[in-house]
Amino acid sequence: MISSNDLRNGVTIIVDGQLWTVIEFLHVKPGKGSAFVRTRMKNVKTGTTLERTFRAGEKLERATVDNRQMQMLYNDADGYHFMDQESFENVTLQRDLIGDPADFLKDGMAVDMQFHDGVPIGVDLPAHVELRIVATDPGFKGDSATNVQKPAKLETGATVNVPLFVGEGDVIKIDTRDRRYIGRSS
Repeated sequence: MISSNDLRNGVTIIVDGQLWTVIEFLHVKPGKGSAFVRTRMKNVKTGTTLERTFRAGEKLERATVDNRQMQMLYNDADGYHFMDQESFENVTLQRDLIGDPADFLKDGMAVDMQFHDGVPIGVDLPAHVELRIVATDPGFKGDSATNVQKPAKLETGATVNVPLFVGEGDVIKIDTRDRRYIGRSS
């Protein structure tokens, strides 16, 4: 059991028999009345979000989530195939379970996969990944004076905005949480 006062981002709890991950939380102490915790949660299975308020100190059931280091092998029509680094067991996940970060999955990439009762429930990519640009418009001399950006297609098929001076063949660093260009890799 976990107290509503101990809720943090990323904590997985069981509410009404379903798994929910806390996305945002806010402890509120009004001038009159008792304190409460306002949360926004994401359903692990369906991906829907829910806003819910809990009384301060209310007991909630915490889900037991195991993290395992997995390696992304390849993706095809069946889904994304991963291999456990220790037991060499293969796991296949559908894109909707991974979500938008699937755009940055590359063959051979190491990820953390969460399991609940032996069933995979999610994947955490590294915060930053390095990917090669395969297609973008050329930049011209002097274009770097302003903060104008252009779309660039990456080797995984994802499209991100990059500064004008970045060209095809460059390897760039991307923040997987908000799809933001960080810089060129050396």
